[in-house]
Amino acid sequence: MLVPIKLIFTFLLIHFANAGVSPEEEQGVKYANKCEVCKILAVELETRLEETGKTSDVIETGYSVDDVKPKKKKAYKKSELRLVESLEGICNRILEYNVHKEREDSTRFAKGMSQTFQTLHGLVDKGVKVELGIPYELWDSPSAEVTKLKTQCETLLEENEADIEDWYFNYQGKEKLKTFLCRDRVLKNENHDCLNEQLKGDTGAKKPSKAKTEL
Repeated sequence: MLVPIKLIFTFLLIHFANAGVSPEEEQGVKYANKCEVCKILAVELETRLEETGKTSDVIETGYSVDDVKPKKKKAYKKSELRLVESLEGICNRILEYNVHKEREDSTRFAKGMSQTFQTLHGLVDKGVKVELGIPYELWDSPSAEVTKLKTQCETLLEENEADIEDWYFNYQGKEKLKTFLCRDRVLKNENHDCLNEQLKGDTGAKKPSKAKTEL
């Protein structure tokens, strides 16, 4: 019989926006800075565009009452429709992220369960009683930082829609969105070191066997 163990992780309380405590009152909360917000938006949008770009569909625009004038045809991959569909709900994808407290740079925002919570879930699976001061069913809820990050993403997107459209139609495939939007516009004359941060040991090579996306 396993003896219940009470594990007090004060810093983990900040992971839950629904815990009844406002983010301003939570100790240790570290919201995303402008660089991190822009980086994550750029990564998610380019990933979404890769998903929507895997087609050779052609769309027709315009209409004619007598059908004498032919409709215009355009490749979906180069259309405004693709951009609109790719942008729709793009910031909602951020709710799939978690805060990895064991990391200190921008890679702390990443998809997948953090090492800390993997350990805690492992203890629960072994029958150990873990008390964090919040219900177990809320353990995997978006953290205060993540829900704030979603709002920050929506604001940044609204403020820079024209630049994103410019990149999409004129620079896509020639320049990374992180460079065009974040380094050269949103963060112009500001610190943009986070744009080059990646997990230690990560060479940038794709690993097909890994479903998790890291920044």
